Amino acid sequence: MTDIYQQLRQRLDDLGTGFPPTQNGIEISILKRLFSESDARMFLMMTPMLEAPEAVAERLELPAEDTAAHLEDMALRGLLFRQRKGDMVRYAAVPFVVGIYEFQLNRVDRELAEEVEAYYKEALGKTFQAWSTPVMRTIPINREIAAEWPIAAYEDALKIIDDQKTIAVAPCICRTMAGKMDRGCDKPLETCFLFGSHGAYYVDNGMGRYIDKSEAKEIIRKNDEAGLVMQPFNSQHVGGMCSCCGCCCGMLRSLKLQDSPAEAVKSNYYAWVDEETCVGCETCLDRCQMEAIAVVDEKARVNDNRCIGCGLCVTTCPTGAMSLLKKSADALYQPPESGMETYMNIARERGKI
Repeated sequence: MTDIYQQLRQRLDDLGTGFPPTQNGIEISILKRLFSESDARMFLMMTPMLEAPEAVAERLELPAEDTAAHLEDMALRGLLFRQRKGDMVRYAAVPFVVGIYEFQLNRVDRELAEEVEAYYKEALGKTFQAWSTPVMRTIPINREIAAEWPIAAYEDALKIIDDQKTIAVAPCICRTMAGKMDRGCDKPLETCFLFGSHGAYYVDNGMGRYIDKSEAKEIIRKNDEAGLVMQPFNSQHVGGMCSCCGCCCGMLRSLKLQDSPAEAVKSNYYAWVDEETCVGCETCLDRCQMEAIAVVDEKARVNDNRCIGCGLCVTTCPTGAMSLLKKSADALYQPPESGMETYMNIARERGKI
């Protein structure tokens, strides 16, 4: 009979971008650190569809009170997603990324951080950009830095904030984990946004705090000053938006390893240099998280295959030589309507459905 943790690994591998096996079994060690055997059995019985505890108990023929307590305990430990609407509480299985990994914000210690980092290098990091549909996408800070209008609402970080009713902010899990290993950077920590029920989950679990739109926009402004890349989930309606650095954050680190990060990230913009006004000050070199810019003969040069269209080089260019241009019509990418559609597309590409 297959070990319960092997079954759990296989189940997680069916979700999101996957949870691949390794030769050294580091992924099983991570699961044993996070899940008890009873947790693993419960997770195997759950689906990504939200379900009330009484429905789960009835379906599995388990005591209702015990089932509700177990589901809530797993949600508190970041092993299931919980949605509260009035008196109704529902739970669902989530992928390792985006999901269980991010939900370990308050539980991560050095040992877990080191195991996740080892797994990332061995196998997990290779899954993030392995499919045509990415799980995250890069967008500009706002429409004002794009030279061509109109810019879609889902391409504008400030407009995404304007469209939310509930906003929470939380520390970046990637920089938190890096800090546990004493290799964190000096970028701000409380930078990642959660919206709607995702925001409520973070606040209810003590991982984040509610903020208003004004504070959210101020955080985005500071993120830009710090050289962080705005990365919402790859859908038009998003539950969250990360603020990523190229040294700690898994998605950008994975992108940097690609031959053509521009193609993998599905950005609709690219940086362009006006050589007449460029003075070769090298400000953009320090800002670029993809190492897409070089200064040649005292002029900045952009490698289009590496530029992910974040606009960090534009917002601090002292002479205005850098611009963010829209790609040609045949190269434009329209993200899926919803997060569920994104995951369905990834599952289809992975042969899981």
